[in-house]
Amino acid sequence: MEMEDQIESQKSRGVSKENLISEHTGSLGCCGWFIVILSGIFTGLLFPVTIWFCIKIVQEYERAVIFRLGRVIDRKAKGPGIFGILPCTDNLVKVDLRTVSFDIPPQEILTKDSVTVSVDGVVYFRVSDPIASVVNVSNADFATRLLAQTTLRNVLGTKNLSELLSDREGIAHSMQTNLDEATDHWGIKVERVEIKDVKLPHQLQRAMAAEAEASREARAKVIAAEGEMNASRALKEASLVISESPSGLQLRYLQTLTTIAAEKNSTIIFPLPMDVISHFMKK
Repeated sequence: MEMEDQIESQKSRGVSKENLISEHTGSLGCCGWFIVILSGIFTGLLFPVTIWFCIKIVQEYERAVIFRLGRVIDRKAKGPGIFGILPCTDNLVKVDLRTVSFDIPPQEILTKDSVTVSVDGVVYFRVSDPIASVVNVSNADFATRLLAQTTLRNVLGTKNLSELLSDREGIAHSMQTNLDEATDHWGIKVERVEIKDVKLPHQLQRAMAAEAEASREARAKVIAAEGEMNASRALKEASLVISESPSGLQLRYLQTLTTIAAEKNSTIIFPLPMDVISHFMKK
């Protein structure tokens, strides 16, 4: 009855019933306590020898998960620092809490628009719950690496080639979210995911280069045509201004001669007015 009351009170605070039952029923039992007491007596009798097996030290970046007769004691990782264990009944597993980075091997991926590309990346993760990383999965590091490969293939399989080349940051964020949710019950925290390189087939590279070159040439022709059109409009307006004053055309001739003479040319072309040429043509 007391246990049920504790369960109900803990459930109101958000703790699951399964976790509470495992904590309450995680006792070693009579036989287990007998073995522990016997081990303690044996350790005390041989203290000068067993002390070297009882004292353990873990580094600042490590935690120790201790199993006593197959059960995790205290539901809490030990460390950092020095602590003691029973050499006959306790088994210790060290867990590194530092951030680990690894390269995702290049993956051949078929995009949404049926283009085959080779993509690789890098993942940064760390252990956030040492007990879960030991108890819930046999090899958290290896499992995270495999999951990163499959997640990369699944996420990129829903993207077009243009999205893959232009939205790397969004793809990396989506991968990080999916990985973090999948590895949460393993005690793994995925901190960052980055797409390193996207390799396209050589034929596709040549096709994309030819398409880009043709697009640039088309834009260049359009710009040149617009320039010619603007220039012709400017010349038309200039001719209208000059036609209003006949002396303006003669001044323009003189300005042109001044420009040519300043360049030190050996040949100078001097334009003659049409009225002078027409006088000789009549003769």
